[in-house]
Formats: sequence, C-alpha cells, structure tokens
Amino acid sequence: MSNRSSITEFLLLAFADTRELQLLHFWLFLGIYLAALLANGLIITAIACDHHLHTPMYFFLLNLSLLDLGSISASVPKSVANSLWDTRAISYAGCAAQLFSLIFLALAEYSLLTVMAYDRYVAICQPLHYGTLLGSRACVHMAAAAWGSGFLNAVLHTANTFSIPLCQGNALDQFFCEIPQILKLSCSDAYLREAGLLVVSAFLALGCFIFIVLSYVQIFRAVLRIPSEQGRHKAFSMCLPHLAVVSLFVTTVIFAHLKPPSISSPSLDLVVAVLYSVVPPAVNPLIYSMRNQELKEAIRNVISWKFLSCDKLPISLHK
Repeated sequence: MSNRSSITEFLLLAFADTRELQLLHFWLFLGIYLAALLANGLIITAIACDHHLHTPMYFFLLNLSLLDLGSISASVPKSVANSLWDTRAISYAGCAAQLFSLIFLALAEYSLLTVMAYDRYVAICQPLHYGTLLGSRACVHMAAAAWGSGFLNAVLHTANTFSIPLCQGNALDQFFCEIPQILKLSCSDAYLREAGLLVVSAFLALGCFIFIVLSYVQIFRAVLRIPSEQGRHKAFSMCLPHLAVVSLFVTTVIFAHLKPPSISSPSLDLVVAVLYSVVPPAVNPLIYSMRNQELKEAIRNVISWKFLSCDKLPISLHK
C-alpha cells in the first residue's frame, strides 16, 4: 500500500489539554501573528513607498520581510485554528503543503541572510566598488537565487520525505509538520535517504554560515579602523541588527535539527520550534528598525500618512 493511501491525515501536537489553556494559546499566538503581520507589512510598505530606501540593503530587507510573512503564515494560523476548534488534525495534502512552504521559506531566508552579509561587507570594506558589485540587476539576481534555492530544496525534501513508507501511526510531536517528526513514523530504512539529504543541506548551511562569519570578521576589522565615532556608530547600526537576526535564526534551527536524541523531549522540541518558527518573523522588524533611523522615519511617515488620510476622509465627503 502506498504512503499516500495508508495515511489520510496527521495529528499535530496540542499545546494544552484543557480548554482554558487552548484558548490562552489561541489568543497568544493570534496576537503574535497579527503583530508580525503588522510589523512586516509596515516595513514592506515603508521601503516600497520611500524612494530614499530604494537601495540594495533595503531591497534585501523587503525580501526578508516577505519571507517572514510567509513563514509565520505557514505554521501559526493552522495551530491557532486547531486550538480554537479543539482539534489536532491536518490533512495529508495540507501537511505536505505546510512542510514544503516552511522549507522553502526557511532556506530562502537563510540564503538571503547570506546575501545580506555580502551586501554589508561590500558597503563597508569595498565602498568604491559598491555600485558596480551591487547594481540593481545584480541585486535582483541574488534575491532570485535565494528564492530559487529555497524552492528547489523544498521540492527535493518534500518529495523525498513523503515518498517514505510510514507505519508508526500518524501522530506528530510538533505543532506543525516537520521533517524529523515525520521521519519518526518511518517503518523502513528508506528514511536514511532523507537523512542523507539533510546532512548535505547541513553542510551547505555550514558553508553559508562560515561565509557570514568571515564577512563580519572583515567588517568589524574595517569598522574599528574608522576614525570617526559617528562613522563607527553608523556602521555598527547597520551590521549589528543583521548579525542578531542571523544568530537567532541559525542557532535555533541547528539546535532543533542536530541536537542529541538524549536531550530530546516533546516540551523541549516545542519550545525550540517556537523559537525558530514564530519568534524570528515577529522580532526581525523590531531588531532591524531599533537602530535604523532611516527606517524608523519611513515607518512613522507611513503611519502618519495613514492617519492623515483617515482624518481627511470626512472632509472630502462633506465637499
């Protein structure tokens, strides 16, 4: 019997057993989701509307916000709906779509963070060549490569994972569909094929991480040689938020997928999954806007424009 015909749905991990805690989870995650939508939406709108922000750095940040919107929308709404309706079920097709979306967006985001590290390296260490190395066409090509690499990897991992025969039930110890949890249901050595792909992906991710680290070593060496304190402050304000985002994303994902089985537990897996799937899309806008005066000013302009438009609406109606 094929894998598709033997399982028609999966059961996701419930956050709580009592109805009161389920509703608490519903309101908490709904609040986080709406906050992430609002914050990332403001960044996208501010960058798109303010021509002063039409630079490579903000172009990549706009793409990052789009990926954050997609990644949190792939996992949180289903979990919120399950808590509201007191169910754990997700269809087979829905699980496959969720897994594909999460892999696609996560790997695309990681690739984009690598590109953003290169952007900061060129801006600070080779400023005279910045316009040549990061022209508009080059930026579009690099962003497209990040999205494309995530898509191809997602196709490969999703197709391979859902071709594995499953015979250990249909309950997943996670609140969304995740490769390690699905592999636990495997009843043959076929899971080793996907495990091998994960190892290859891990080495590629390690290569990107080494590139990011080396880029920032060169960046900080160059920043420390800047004689002006104001110049050093501006350089750090551009680099530290990106480094914080990379660190949060990489450490939580690596720990979730490479931690020893001896320290694995449903509660720990749940906490780590929240840290790498829910927290980054919600806090990335805050991290990037906290030390960036240009972006904060653009967001304020978007908000004030919205309120001014609402204030002027009744006057136009009277006219």
